[in-house]
Amino acid sequence: MMSVRSIMPGPTALAVTLLVAAMNPGGAVAQSSSLDIPFAPTVDSSITDPDNPAKVFRMDLARVEHQFPLSRADLMKITPENLATLSQEQIDQIYGRLTAGPIPDGQYLGDLFFARGESLRTRLEEIVGGIEGRIIGVNVGLLEKVGGLIWKGKEIKRDQRILRNMIEDFAVLGIAVDNPEMVPKPTIPREGPLRRIIPKDEVFLLFPAKIYCGQSLLDARRESVIVDYSYNDDIEGYRKSPDSLAGRGGLRIRDEIRMVRPGLYLGRAYANRAFLLNFTLFNAEVAAGDGPAFARGNAVAEDCWPGEQRRASAIR
Repeated sequence: MMSVRSIMPGPTALAVTLLVAAMNPGGAVAQSSSLDIPFAPTVDSSITDPDNPAKVFRMDLARVEHQFPLSRADLMKITPENLATLSQEQIDQIYGRLTAGPIPDGQYLGDLFFARGESLRTRLEEIVGGIEGRIIGVNVGLLEKVGGLIWKGKEIKRDQRILRNMIEDFAVLGIAVDNPEMVPKPTIPREGPLRRIIPKDEVFLLFPAKIYCGQSLLDARRESVIVDYSYNDDIEGYRKSPDSLAGRGGLRIRDEIRMVRPGLYLGRAYANRAFLLNFTLFNAEVAAGDGPAFARGNAVAEDCWPGEQRRASAIR
């Protein structure tokens, strides 16, 4: 009979599972898209070779943006929920047609999504490697469920260019946190039907990162807002355990985000420069306050370089 010890992940695998779970919530299964906005085709219909009737479309983000521009009305249709119904290629096409917008400020609730299949499992196996990587890959579903319980989003200090992750279920990480009684514990509004019963959630701020404008690893034509965990050990409140897991001695996590519309950002998470998953950040107050003006075509502040290819259609 196989012992409990023989099926448990080793220290590295456990650390990675806790880190990804803490920073990201449960994923959604990709479904057929219900989002009515333009996308470039996924196959090249001009190929008439009977031996190759549907050659895969080679995505060029400059070409996608030129031929299939997104209007303000299109961007207003996008929500965290309908993003989760898209394929990875469609998510990439949206991201490539966005600019960074203003660096966000305040508390943003988070959600993640990725194309199903072997994509996330394979990426985790490659990043961690060996037997521990395979253990993590097999347990992706469990990792997602745990993550959905504890990661609530990010608290961003725009003026300081500092970000921290909001963790709800502290018991999961408590055994691995230095001086847990000293961890900052702000509150966030509870969304959904329990709002009237429990109006606030207490969260814990862990995994600090620095934010700045920098080159996107997907689309180098313009900058994104970068969330960099590599040199987070000089940030106030840093705890070697577990914060170092995200840093240069751990997974070398690097996120990048771009604004879909006020209050909503689309992000991409990388581990050691290998793409890991997608996520969204949403602030309902910003969306309600600035969304109507955005929909009318008002100018948007750009803290990062928007590139030379101007999004002309997006200001209609």
